[in-house]
Amino acid sequence: MVNLDQVNLLQYLEPGKKIYFASDFHLGVPDRNKSLERERIIIRWLEHIKSDASAIFFVGDVFDFWFEYKQAIPKGFVRFQGKLAELCDQGISIFLFAGNHDLWYSDYLNKELGIVLFKKPIEISINNKRFLIGHGDGLGKGNHLYNVIKKVFTARIPQWIFRWIHPDIGITLGKFWSNASKERSKRKDEIFKGESEILFNYCLDVEKRSHHDFYVFGHRHMPLEMNLSNQSTYFNLGEWMTSNSYLKFDGEKAILLNFSV
Repeated sequence: MVNLDQVNLLQYLEPGKKIYFASDFHLGVPDRNKSLERERIIIRWLEHIKSDASAIFFVGDVFDFWFEYKQAIPKGFVRFQGKLAELCDQGISIFLFAGNHDLWYSDYLNKELGIVLFKKPIEISINNKRFLIGHGDGLGKGNHLYNVIKKVFTARIPQWIFRWIHPDIGITLGKFWSNASKERSKRKDEIFKGESEILFNYCLDVEKRSHHDFYVFGHRHMPLEMNLSNQSTYFNLGEWMTSNSYLKFDGEKAILLNFSV
């Protein structure tokens, strides 16, 4: 976990400004046409919120697969990337979290677009409201095997070896693995487990040690709002294949919304 309390990161919102959160766009699947249609919807949403947005958090799995070679990135998504560059140039802060499908960010999006990248959950305070924000993969009990695999995949030597595979082959393999992983977990992700939700229980455990007003995660593919206590709420942001759900924070309250296409 990264603690950013000592950094002047969105400590106070300007009057009338909002902060927005969204996750799990999974750009790139199930095919080019469907992905492009979803990309255009996301861009319309960004255009819709830009007038009052102080910052936007993309909380993981923006791309269904992402890997940066030294001289190449996955083809596509140029409209989305161009929109992010425009928003950054207009002074809107953009924060991007690595998810379990787009683990392999390097410095391209930071250097070219001005986006701030995170690979672990972060703690921040905004308007004296305390947030814990992260994608959510590997958190909570029962994720030991996944965390071992993730540690291997994100280690320097395996990434160095993968970079020696030609991008045409490497990116094709990566997309295949990513899509197969999503298909395996699809049925499990469609079932709401109530108070047995792993991330909900993870937040309960954290709350016992350190109070946060809002816990904001993705990964689960369900828009969820669950009270941890009278003063603490767990939000899951859902996804953009079906629900187009996002979270808006106005400086005091956070509310889950759906973007109407």
